[in-house]
Amino acid sequence: MAASPIKPAARIFNFGAGPATMPVEVLEKAKWELVNWHDAGMSVMEMSHRGREFIAIAAEAEANLRELAKIPASHKVLFLQGGATLQFSAVPMNLLRGGKNIDFVNTGEWSKKAIAEAKKFAQVNVAASAEDRKFTYVPKQSAWKRSKDAAYLHICSNETIGGVEFHWTPDTGETPLVADMSSHILSRPIEVAKYGLIYAGAQKNIGPAGLVVVIVREDLLGHALPDTPNVLDYKLQSEADSMLNTPPTFSVYLAGLTFKWLLDRGGLAQVERDNIAKAKRLYDYLDSQDFYANPVAREDRSRMNVPFTLRDAALDKEFLAEAEARGLSQLKGHRSVGGMRASIYNAMPIEGVEALVAFMEEFRRAHA
Repeated sequence: MAASPIKPAARIFNFGAGPATMPVEVLEKAKWELVNWHDAGMSVMEMSHRGREFIAIAAEAEANLRELAKIPASHKVLFLQGGATLQFSAVPMNLLRGGKNIDFVNTGEWSKKAIAEAKKFAQVNVAASAEDRKFTYVPKQSAWKRSKDAAYLHICSNETIGGVEFHWTPDTGETPLVADMSSHILSRPIEVAKYGLIYAGAQKNIGPAGLVVVIVREDLLGHALPDTPNVLDYKLQSEADSMLNTPPTFSVYLAGLTFKWLLDRGGLAQVERDNIAKAKRLYDYLDSQDFYANPVAREDRSRMNVPFTLRDAALDKEFLAEAEARGLSQLKGHRSVGGMRASIYNAMPIEGVEALVAFMEEFRRAHA
């Protein structure tokens, strides 16, 4: 097949919530290794998941993730399929351990989805909810009404749609803390030892869609419900090194490249500093005028997902069209809430945020 004469277009600033922008350095390395990985004579996509080449790739990816997130030996790392949504079922199947109750803190759409799925397996107690203020804040832990016998307490520590983030780690005592960290994992240091289980879809800060990372405390394994499918049993997956069935090999490979990229940047402490700077630039602008507004309580604003509205919603369509023309893509808010949303994950450079702010100010001046 002849090489395509078409020259690739310049890269845009992709503010999509997921699948999301990836580090250019990772994509470039994958491009050069695509056909022939490390002189193996084949692509990672062609490798046997049980061959020495891919086993080495997976082992290095796990080692680098452990180093990045300071994951203790007490916790297992699983690279699985089905996205975070499948974990809404897998978590209760594995962690009920004979219990009947699960506590949830409801901070938005993804919390609600996890709650709905958990109700198929147990009684659900919503210990706290932010629905009274349209999911624009994180309820203070002092107001939570927890069960005495909950098998675990579940939070979504960053709500992608509403732009609400836990900037603190709940203290749940002996009750295991479970967190859906899909949209802010690896954006800052993680206190992994304080969690019984963390799960995260890859398509925001880790790599392409198709992979979910599960970090689970080892003593929680081995208690799956009797009718749990084998591929959802964390103990069986752990014993098989996440290869009970064919894993998403290319996604694991790209995740491994991303982990290396984050380490090369200086690790999660430096990544957090960069993310604070990006978020501050955008929020400072939003707070400086009244043409745009962000509805989230300031202390609970997400560093990853920044929703905002225009004073005149009739201008939304024009705003999006002009932004797209400037190479500022996928700024439309989720269909359930409307407005706009800028997702500024790890791979979004500060230049992208600066370009967005400059455009927003220009648009404001033209329509104020």
